[in-house]
Amino acid sequence: MNCSDIDSCCCRGRQQRLLAVMQQHDLPLAIVTQPEHVQWLSGLRFGGLFQTAAALSADGRLIVAAPRAVADAGAADEIAVFEAQWHCTLRNDQRAAAMEALRSRLPGFPPGRLGVEFSTFGRHLDIGRAELVDLEPELFRLRRRKDADELAMIRQAIAGTGRMYARAREIIRPGITELDVFNELQAACVEAFGEMLTGTGNDYQCASPGGPPRARAAQAGELYILDLGPAFRGYFADNCRTIAVTQADDVQREAWHHILRVFAHVEGTARPGKSARELFHEAEAILQQAPVGVFNHHLGHGMGLYPHETPHLNPRWDDVLEAGDVFTIEPGLYAPELRAGIRLENNYRVTGEGLELLTDFPLEL
Repeated sequence: MNCSDIDSCCCRGRQQRLLAVMQQHDLPLAIVTQPEHVQWLSGLRFGGLFQTAAALSADGRLIVAAPRAVADAGAADEIAVFEAQWHCTLRNDQRAAAMEALRSRLPGFPPGRLGVEFSTFGRHLDIGRAELVDLEPELFRLRRRKDADELAMIRQAIAGTGRMYARAREIIRPGITELDVFNELQAACVEAFGEMLTGTGNDYQCASPGGPPRARAAQAGELYILDLGPAFRGYFADNCRTIAVTQADDVQREAWHHILRVFAHVEGTARPGKSARELFHEAEAILQQAPVGVFNHHLGHGMGLYPHETPHLNPRWDDVLEAGDVFTIEPGLYAPELRAGIRLENNYRVTGEGLELLTDFPLEL
């Protein structure tokens, strides 16, 4: 089967990777309740208002509790439908209903050992004396390596940001409000996707390091930081461009050139086995040479079904880059003289030899 979309062959491969972990921990059954993990295993996504859950048994059988009937079961072997709404009203006890729907399809439940996500597994099931094993760290580790279908979704999300930045460069002028820019960019991305976004970025402010859009009008000489993260069918992009409201001045351009040096360094040195913490400190040293501005945040992070995933390019973690990682690099410099700063962000995929640039649209101010 072609893996250009979320499909069964890729999902079955992810199930096999989880089954290998279950075997290591001697687990006859795993239950996941986070929608991202249900989608990752089955290809099924039901939207943010609905609960779902999935059970994977050691014999490789996947059962998904679904809030409605589905025409295509994806990579699930069985669908256990429960009523998420009564007379069009969303139920507040969907999680319990979903778990009961799973239990009804699991003969001999509970097992002696049960794999779950500790942060979200609730006692909606009578697990008796079953020993619970936290699979959440392993699931996040497994999600690092993006399969072909996941990469296709991420590329689509990134293409949406490209359309948003192209529109931003057309409309950003003195006097335009942040709300007008926000509305124009959302419309551009919906048009690119041909459907509603399933997530968007946080930073739409002018003359500010970031924040939600305001009624404030852009002024000549300011810099407009747009950190956009539209999601396509659950998979996020996350990249940033800074656009001058009018012509950038010499101080702003010099800071911009120092930020570009970070990308050159990362692209020349990052490869499987590279320390993400080390990469952060190397980028920090480059930015400290700039005559103006401070760099006061992470260098980047993984992305996929959640905006921030492993690897963390951050001194608080000690991750190592692996082939298949998809991550961001977002150096920035901020100071009043820059009105108020510059942040640029590219997305990359780690290959066996180095990096593949996924965001090939312009970096110019």
